[in-house]
Amino acid sequence: MTDTATAAHRAEPIEAVITPVLDVVIPVYNEEADLGICVRRLHAHLHDGFPFPARITIADNASTDDTMRVARLLADELDGVRVVHLDAKGRGRALRAVWERSDAQVVAYMDVDLSTDLNALLPLVAPLISGHSDVAIGTRLDAASRVVRGPKREFISRCYNLILRASLRARFSDAQCGFKAMRTEIARRLLPLVEDGEWFFDTELLVLAERAGLRIHEVPVDWIDDPDSRVDIVDTARKDLLGVWRLARGLTTGALPLEELRRAVGREPLVPGVPLGMVGQVVRFAIVGVVSTLAYALLYMLLQPFAGAQIANLVALLVTAIGNTAANRTFTFGVRGSNGVVAHQFQGLLIFGFGLLVTSGSLFALHRWAPDASVHLELVVLVLANLVATLTRFIGLRWVFRDSGPTGEPRRAPACTGSEFEGADNR
Repeated sequence: MTDTATAAHRAEPIEAVITPVLDVVIPVYNEEADLGICVRRLHAHLHDGFPFPARITIADNASTDDTMRVARLLADELDGVRVVHLDAKGRGRALRAVWERSDAQVVAYMDVDLSTDLNALLPLVAPLISGHSDVAIGTRLDAASRVVRGPKREFISRCYNLILRASLRARFSDAQCGFKAMRTEIARRLLPLVEDGEWFFDTELLVLAERAGLRIHEVPVDWIDDPDSRVDIVDTARKDLLGVWRLARGLTTGALPLEELRRAVGREPLVPGVPLGMVGQVVRFAIVGVVSTLAYALLYMLLQPFAGAQIANLVALLVTAIGNTAANRTFTFGVRGSNGVVAHQFQGLLIFGFGLLVTSGSLFALHRWAPDASVHLELVVLVLANLVATLTRFIGLRWVFRDSGPTGEPRRAPACTGSEFEGADNR
């Protein structure tokens, strides 16, 4: 996945700390006019009371103007500044090239225009340096953030993050803020799984980190939009939506080895067999339940006039039970792949049998005490009976999927080395 064929890395000689704690990457493309001002400003900030040794890496990705010449002059002038050149464009490619080879404890990046107030840099990286968090992001969408930008960009940003929440169940608030950091050892585990080399790189990295159970620390930032930004919004939006579709497909089919990643980064459940995120499971189970209940009600209304109450209830409950088990398997409990699907459906049908007993018994009691009950009253009784069976169904499905990981395979003991995700050697 790494663009080794098109990326040529050249590090300029520098007088810098041999092993910095923080490596701040500034990816640039044709930024000859602003690069000097921004790098000097960041350099002054890092050398004026910043408590950790830091290095600035200018990652020039295929600039066609004098950006590379300016970058070399800055590296000669300022201690702790180095230059890396890539022959291919793409912010993600530039970050990957530096992060995989960095010898710093924490790697970060920020946009060259320094739209984010640099006072947020220490709060961003401190939880990573202490070891409490794994990834840190600046967010412009927190109530405490102060943001100056046009309504169009504000609308696009919020819509994009809503799409991520709806399609990928993302819980982080701001995917595209150009102000992020992570522990280098974590970066080396995640980067081999990231396919995108352009603007979707950030989103893909964050979704994988979140699905691996890593701690993502968010920092509200003060941010001023760059009016001279040359980002093609339409093309970027198109590529981002394609990236969302690709990533959602990989998560749904189990193509991404998330279980191995969890073991490699040490984020297995604290107690074996007890899944994480009980509240999230309840919410997702409720969503599936609402959809299933609506489908059940529609099927029952369609079938009852022709087949009678009991047969209509049986068929509607059977069809929705199969769909409900499949949806909860993937959406609620995160089980992917085809392994165990038949056994899961069989166990789900056993739970369905209990629901059938409850609902059929409710119908029997209704017809015994009110023989002339209308179809609408029948439906009310059946919905109430289904609510009674719902709690049992949730508990039962948690038991069914108790030993299954996201790939649909039984959970195994944590690996000793995690060698599946060894990153590139340090430069």
